[in-house]
Order: sequence, then structure tokens, then C-alpha cells
Amino acid sequence: MADQATDVTGNPGDKTQLRQTALTEWHRAAGARFAEFAGYEMPIQYSTIVAEHTATRTAAGLFDISHMARLRFDGGRADQLLDHLLTRRVSDMTPGMVRYSLVCNAEGGILDDVLVSNLETPSGRQYFLLVVNASNRQKIVDWLKPHLADYPDVECNDVTDMTAMIAVQGPKSAAIVDRLFDSPPSRLKYYTATVTDQMSKPCVISRTGYTGEDGFELIVRGEDAPRVWENLTLAGREHGITPVGLGARDTLRLEGGMPLYGHELSEDIDPLTAGLGFAVNLKDRSFIGSENLAARKQSGRSVARIGLQLDGRRAAREGAELYDDGNRRVGEVTSGTFSPTLSTPIAMAYVAPELASQGGTLDVDIRGSRASARIVKLPFYRRATQ
Repeated sequence: MADQATDVTGNPGDKTQLRQTALTEWHRAAGARFAEFAGYEMPIQYSTIVAEHTATRTAAGLFDISHMARLRFDGGRADQLLDHLLTRRVSDMTPGMVRYSLVCNAEGGILDDVLVSNLETPSGRQYFLLVVNASNRQKIVDWLKPHLADYPDVECNDVTDMTAMIAVQGPKSAAIVDRLFDSPPSRLKYYTATVTDQMSKPCVISRTGYTGEDGFELIVRGEDAPRVWENLTLAGREHGITPVGLGARDTLRLEGGMPLYGHELSEDIDPLTAGLGFAVNLKDRSFIGSENLAARKQSGRSVARIGLQLDGRRAAREGAELYDDGNRRVGEVTSGTFSPTLSTPIAMAYVAPELASQGGTLDVDIRGSRASARIVKLPFYRRATQ
């Protein structure tokens, strides 16, 4: 692990070998199965995906998400820079606010989807933190450089390698994290954050997540991560906390109808097409891609993202082709799995808007044979208190 932040004008690291997180040795000792993901050696599962998925839905799951990139912006005009780069308005964010947003190219295609937080240190210093998808870390860092040149008073540092990121997700998550902080994180509203400490160790905690459940995400120094992880494990023991790998994280986010970069999101898809219009603020703003997005809003979408619930037990995977009742190919699956919560196969896909009506049916080609699929409302799963 690096012991200092990396300025984005430098080299974030050697790509010749897989990176490890500050918690890799814990995962190894716990018997996790590993796989390469975005240049990292990451735990895919500890027991079974279904067991870890179910534990998150019914109690609490503990996730190492340190592979997600974290970029810190300091300086008086950091809000103006980010307002120019992101689809969501930043200039009106006050300390503690977190927003989901997107980074687009000039054509309006999605470079990444991100979380942006306005944070304030105990001493009163404000800064912004951008959490970026691991697979897009280098792309976003490279894309930032020329824009930073226009804001010489703004300093951007890649703090990914000096920090760790941990998620606690599930209906028991608030009871667990409350035991570890003097000021209970359960007081945080959804999509807010605070800079605090965990047993005298600096910590940023936000009420955010990627599972469709209530939950929290913690950012701590890399050297503190094993202790914080163990503290969460001990605090959650009576609540059934379970370590969860990336396998169940994917089934959870799919049930939650959440798009994943490289599947539902890409540079060929714009936010409006992806159904993410809530994260695009066009009124009285100009940001990279805004002109093309405004034009697309006027012209309408050429395709729409839909949810599919399949008959039978076989899951449709990414790339499975969709056919209408006239046997015409009308789209393909972007993500698919067997839903542990719903006990049925589910998938997301893009089709023409006129085919996207809920209750309609399409056929899915699954390895040479057809399965009927009903178009359903997203998300597939919504927690009771949401």
C-alpha cells in the first residue's frame, strides 16, 4: 500500500501485477475465493453467493470495496470545476451532502457514474470526494488532467492507495455501526456523510450503498482498515453480520435495478437513455456534454432500459438476444442472474421504447433455446421501508 496520495498528474501505480487491498490477508485467512477485478485481487465469495446475498437482505453484509477509486479535490473553486465536469449540480452542495452523478464526454456518452461528496474536516476545511468505478480509475484520472489545468488553484489527489473503503449493508447495518461511533451514524439521512473517527481513527462515513438495502460506507486509512473491519465484525456478530464478496454484490445490485458500468452504462449510452435523468441537471447549467444531452432530451430516446422476469429457472446472461412475437431481434440482455430473493431469473436489457411497456413479453435466447420473459418495473426488489 502507498503511504501518500498520488497527484493525478503522476502515475497511479504499476499495472504489471494485481493490486491488493489492506484487507486481502483477512480475506485469505477467511477462505475467500479470489478473482481479478479491475486490476485487483478481490474476494468473489466466502461461502456461497446465495448465502451471502440472503444474509445482506435479512441481516447485514460486510464488503471490502477498497478497489473503488477515491479522488479528493481541494481548493476554493473545486465546486466550480466539478460543476463543469458532472451532470449533477455541485455548486449548491453543502457539507455533508452526497450525490449520485455521471461524467460524460462531449457527445453525452457516459464515461463513468460516480458519487460526489462535500465533506468538512473537524478543523472546518471543506473538500470534495469523488468515488469512481475501479475499472475507470485510470480513464477518469487521464480525462481530468486537461480540465485541472484550467483550475490551477484546485488540487486533485488520488487517495485510493492510501485508504480503504468498507460497506455495511442490510436491515441490521444501522444497529451495527451505531455501536462503533460516539455520534450514531443512524442519525445520518440517506445520501449524507460526515467526517468523524472510529476509536480515534479518522473515518468518513456515508449512508450510501449499492445493494438496494439501507447501509453505510466507510473510508479509513489503509493501515487502520483491518482494525475497523474487525470492530465491525465484532459489533455485528449478534446481528448475523457476514463477509460478502463481489459475486453477491452483483446479484444484490441487479435486484436493486442498479446499472453497472460496462453493462448498462458505457460511452455509447447517455444518461437519459439509461433512465438516469434524475441525475442530469440541465436547467441554467453548462457542463461537458450538456448541449448534446439537451438535444437528446428534445428528440426522445432511441432505446430504453427495461427489467425482465423470465419463466423457468435458467438465467439469461449478458449478450442473450431478445426477440418479439414476430421473431425479430429487438435487443439483448446487459445483465442477468437468478434472483435469490425472488427465486426467479431476472435481467436488464435495452429495447426500443415502444417495446418497453410493463407487462409486455419478449423471448430470450438462452444458449440456443427460447424462454419467455415479462417486462417488469425496475427495481426488481425494493426494501419495505424505502
